[in-house]
Amino acid sequence: MTELERTLVLLKPDAVRRGLAGTIIGRYESKGLTPVAIELRQIDATMADAHYADHVEQSWYPPLRDYIVSGPLVAMVLEGPSVVEVVRLMNGATNSAVAAPGTIRGDFSLSNRENLVHASDSAESSAKEIGLWFPNLG
Repeated sequence: MTELERTLVLLKPDAVRRGLAGTIIGRYESKGLTPVAIELRQIDATMADAHYADHVEQSWYPPLRDYIVSGPLVAMVLEGPSVVEVVRLMNGATNSAVAAPGTIRGDFSLSNRENLVHASDSAESSAKEIGLWFPNLG
């Protein structure tokens, strides 16, 4: 049997605002991934800065911070075999203009910044991000 992994996924404010959270979560579940933690949250700039710590000095970061704190988001941990890779493939390219049809961004995203979802990019990032968002998840 394949070892189960976990990854952090954020359904960003545009996903919640557009009523796509259930559709997106359903796609992950249809793939066989299991939500082990899920919470609707409104984050502040401090949490945004902690999450995007590697990017806070970038010139493009302030508008990203403004966007991510602009409304509620859904934070969740998904579990499954090769879940980090699977979720990133399901999400599609960050830039919706080039995201493949059939991916979440390819089917629903409207822009490069408001691109519906965030997912950890590696096992290391996943562990760090899950610790930040769900510190009590063992």
